[in-house]
Amino acid sequence: MPRRFGSPCTLSRTRDGLIEGIAILPIRILVYGFGVYRSFKENVTEKIIRRLPRRRRLAKVIFPVRFHRRQFIDAVRKHDPEVVLGLGQCSRGTRLRIERRALNRRSNGKGEKPKPIVRGGPRQLPTRLKLNLGPAARLSRDAGDYVCNYSMYVILDHLKRRRGPVRFGFIHIPHDFEPRKAGRILVKAIGKIAATL
Repeated sequence: MPRRFGSPCTLSRTRDGLIEGIAILPIRILVYGFGVYRSFKENVTEKIIRRLPRRRRLAKVIFPVRFHRRQFIDAVRKHDPEVVLGLGQCSRGTRLRIERRALNRRSNGKGEKPKPIVRGGPRQLPTRLKLNLGPAARLSRDAGDYVCNYSMYVILDHLKRRRGPVRFGFIHIPHDFEPRKAGRILVKAIGKIAATL
């Protein structure tokens, strides 16, 4: 279920080493991830999001992995964020991937030929949130054609139609990436976002 948390940004550590920071958030931020899917019994993004500290202006949402436009649009409308940051799990690689664009294509990955997410829509939509996650991350221009890319395109298309100032970013995280390390990187990123907007 969606949760509201949130609230400029001091850092402290919990016993398990996770940075608890983000004492005060001057902006509304929606962070989302996904639940289990396919052969994966766990999703690293769900672990990371559940470890994030509860704050008044930080909303955390875990979506089921499915092509369902309404679930993404409803979350944006409900929480009315100024920043949206999506997290997705990837099956390969060792570094975080900062996705720079969403492509207008979707596929269930079971031999299905990719088809448009929005018929007649732009071939790609760029993300507008600048993220600097250090050496643990790299830039990517291909988010695939599964539900991560789908969520990106659907939300970016919705924000484009609204013509609002909301900034959107997306990070792919390897399935075997250490959740506490990813959590610390993410909390620092949220602090930087809040300080620069």
